[in-house]
Amino acid sequence: MIPTNWTVRPSDFVLLASRLLLALIFVHEGFALALHFDSTVKAMAPLGIGVPLVLATIALQITAGLSVGSGFLTRIGAGALGLFCLATAALFHTNFANHNELLHFEKDLAIAGGMFVLAVAGAGGFSLDVLVQRTLKGSVRISTES
Repeated sequence: MIPTNWTVRPSDFVLLASRLLLALIFVHEGFALALHFDSTVKAMAPLGIGVPLVLATIALQITAGLSVGSGFLTRIGAGALGLFCLATAALFHTNFANHNELLHFEKDLAIAGGMFVLAVAGAGGFSLDVLVQRTLKGSVRISTES
């Protein structure tokens, strides 16, 4: 049951849709890297990226992606992914003579910008962050009775 003091704003719908769209690329890519781990390690080795960093990248993409998508610890997850995108752009997509690399650089910057906006704005009303906050304040009561 939704409490009567729970106000739904149009921005809550926009933030939910934005979170899901932003999270999708990271969760998908994280699972793809994990499912093809051997290929991922082989592809990253020439770039000087070892197994520990590959594991950290997979963990970051999946956990922070789920954080953003679910709206749980959203500001932290979005901030982490924003920094990840900046690092990815600066380290791997700087051959601007190659149009594809320039496009990836710009895409990473755009996603980072979206993540930083989300980190500042927060998850919105349709999020686990708000549910936890309201539960702790007592405005949402979770019944264990059947």
